[in-house]
Amino acid sequence: MQKSLNENILNIRRRPEKMNQDYTRVIIKYHSQNKKRANHIVQRILELSEKRVNELIKEILKDFSGRHKNLEKMFIKHYNKVSDLATIKSKISNNRKYLIGSYFSHEYSIEAAAFFNPSIVIHPDQKGLLKGHVRIILSFRATGEGHVSSVEFRSGILDDENNILLDPISRYVEPPDVIENPLYDKHTFRLKLKEMGCNNELSAGIFSRLGNEFTLQQLKKVIKFTSGEVYFSHLVVERTIKNILWLAKSNYEVEFQKNVNVSERVLFPVTENEKNGIEDARFVRFIDNDGTITYYATFTAYNGYTILPQLIETKDFLKFKIITLNGDAVQNKGMALFPRKVNGKYMMISRQDGENMYIMTSDNVHFWQEAKLLRRPLATWEFVQIGNCGSPIETEKGWILLTHGVGPMREYSIGVDLLDLKDPSFIIASTKQPLLTPNDQEREGYVPNVVYTCGALIHNKELVIPYAMSDSTSGFALISLKNLFSVLLNQKK
Repeated sequence: MQKSLNENILNIRRRPEKMNQDYTRVIIKYHSQNKKRANHIVQRILELSEKRVNELIKEILKDFSGRHKNLEKMFIKHYNKVSDLATIKSKISNNRKYLIGSYFSHEYSIEAAAFFNPSIVIHPDQKGLLKGHVRIILSFRATGEGHVSSVEFRSGILDDENNILLDPISRYVEPPDVIENPLYDKHTFRLKLKEMGCNNELSAGIFSRLGNEFTLQQLKKVIKFTSGEVYFSHLVVERTIKNILWLAKSNYEVEFQKNVNVSERVLFPVTENEKNGIEDARFVRFIDNDGTITYYATFTAYNGYTILPQLIETKDFLKFKIITLNGDAVQNKGMALFPRKVNGKYMMISRQDGENMYIMTSDNVHFWQEAKLLRRPLATWEFVQIGNCGSPIETEKGWILLTHGVGPMREYSIGVDLLDLKDPSFIIASTKQPLLTPNDQEREGYVPNVVYTCGALIHNKELVIPYAMSDSTSGFALISLKNLFSVLLNQKK
């Protein structure tokens, strides 16, 4: 196997801190049933005496309240779902509602299969820190039963000597509330419809009755009114409305309550497009020309059959917008956004063909039409494929782009390219050997022989890389920028 540079020149420091999967981190999911079976279950519960109902719900709350913060809230949420399916004619007590909800609930261990692929960004709140310290947020891909992936978070501090002080992890974890009536931008919405081939007279009629921003409720109301106009064929109406509603449901907003600890937050699949997972979120702290800071993350939505590239937007890691990425250049997994505009344009690193690395430019962060080949696999440790390992990091000497390469025995290693600051499509240098390859302690896990990261940062003149080991454990590697540049700039490209 290819030896990594940390065995000689770079003197990479693998930190002892580890972030491991935890089977006890469970959320409550809706346990769906068909209408007939739902009615049978509900009717059995309705036939119970109030005394028996109280006894049962007391026992359930005793067994599960220590595992969840808002158990009754989830039971009511699931009761409301099933009440649309089942016949409940009379007024019933809250305890009976809780009991019905409990029969349509089940626990899901979000990290049961794997916990991996971290990214790291500066926390939006930097108040109250000592000089030279920085507060951080880490994101992870967590995978449970059925290989369904979600996004989890951790927080901590990097001190002035780059010691890593992770905050305690809460026993609890919960998904956010889905905002039932999010706002949509008409211009962006119509651009995506045009790309989908649904920019017709019916859609024009619908959007002519909507403002520049509109809610889902307003959209549904206008659709109902406009589709009743007789001059549209049944086929046009059915196809257009199906696509408009699909697009609306693929773009949504969620929000955590302010008292929910960072480690308690999980972005769990919401839409049909995501039902098999939210994969490999690459977070970046993006600074716009006016100084506005937005945290973006590209990720791959997977429904078990096809992938859909998506974008997460947040200002505070409490409220999140999930938006489709659009355009001819949005073809594959593993996109990573630059942390600012370059030459007046948004830029992303991508993989169009599952093998090579590309660079993309756009005037709109949601639409990507152009992709240019950045480079092909060159070294033996990346002959199978290459891609990014998170967003490029700006330095005086160029953009540091961490890469992943796949070699013999499907071994994943982490390397680095140095891109020109003014023209990132030009590669100044690449490491001929990887920075990190799996050592003997990192080879075993859910997916053996893999080290991987979804994003790093620079602090105190060191590159801080959180990285996953065989999809089961994550740790940190620290590299001196001086040593890294010495290797990159004193070798032939």
